Amino acid sequence: MTATAATENTTAMGGRLSTLDKYLPVWIGAAMLAGIALGQWVPAVGKALNAVQIGGISLPIAAGLLIMMYPVLAKVRYDKLDSVTADKRLLVSSIVLNWLIGPALMFALAWIFLPDLPAFRTGLIIVGLARCIAMVIIWNDLACGDREAAAVLVALNSVFQVIAFGGLGWLYLDALPRWLGLDSTGLEVSGWEIALNVAVFLGVPLAAGYLTRRIGERRKGRDWYEERFLPKIGPFALYGLLFTIVVLFALQGEAILSQPTDVVRIALPLLVYFAIMWAGSFVFGKAVGLNYERTTTLAFTAAGNNFELAIAVAIATFGAASGQALAGVVGPLIEVPVLVGLVYVSLWARRFFRAPELQEARS
Repeated sequence: MTATAATENTTAMGGRLSTLDKYLPVWIGAAMLAGIALGQWVPAVGKALNAVQIGGISLPIAAGLLIMMYPVLAKVRYDKLDSVTADKRLLVSSIVLNWLIGPALMFALAWIFLPDLPAFRTGLIIVGLARCIAMVIIWNDLACGDREAAAVLVALNSVFQVIAFGGLGWLYLDALPRWLGLDSTGLEVSGWEIALNVAVFLGVPLAAGYLTRRIGERRKGRDWYEERFLPKIGPFALYGLLFTIVVLFALQGEAILSQPTDVVRIALPLLVYFAIMWAGSFVFGKAVGLNYERTTTLAFTAAGNNFELAIAVAIATFGAASGQALAGVVGPLIEVPVLVGLVYVSLWARRFFRAPELQEARS
């Protein structure tokens, strides 16, 4: 075992985070306040940040997301992915939770909490349809989940996203409301737009991470790569996260401050959604016999959402100033602190699982 592997094992077993990770809620709170202050004190910053876009997403946000994802995907041991793809319990559970339960739950909560606010309701349903990529890899890594399993599940959900998003949008925003005698809303989004979003926000950092590991190990060896290179790039994942949060709050700070009641109403069903999806998936993973690492990965990939896609679709379909777009933006603003908190819950819940050595001996 390399020194880095030993350190990671100690962190996972003891549930301890680095100093940078330990105070992540503090850094996130500071980033939120900094973003709001920037948006209020420099009004022109919003136009500047939105001047150039990639897939409907502000270029600075896109840059932050790519910087955030690259270090974690560079840590993945791609030669171990076959052990993940062979785990049918994990793959089937992820598909069911993400594509059957998740969208249905968000649809129900949106109608329960926001029956009189169709724009916000539609925005929430779009968030529920946009399944996990991007930030979920960060939460999984902080909670000492299975890094290789996270990479596989994110890739799997991305493929399903390209195939299923348009059809699910029709089902939950048009067909199902009409069948139930409720108000329906059309959603026109092309598979090309979704594929572009996935290609940019998953394909680019995934390819970069894979090539970095292959070239780094080939030239310098695995020990150098994991003991010297990865520790240098690792903190950039959190730097990218914090930068993204600053930009998001700078862009939407005015709406948040001017419509606090609306933000609260959007936040309530989101809080319920994240709690049910994460806790239900965590309990389910343990019940079907997954170890702590893969149970944690299952829970975070089921609870997390692809907010980049949700925001892009809401803006492209309804406009940047729409209630649908505001609901899409509130999504990550609630998701970030909630899932950070669930990182600590995960590390605490590790005590209810057998030690890895016992798991391996049993299997």
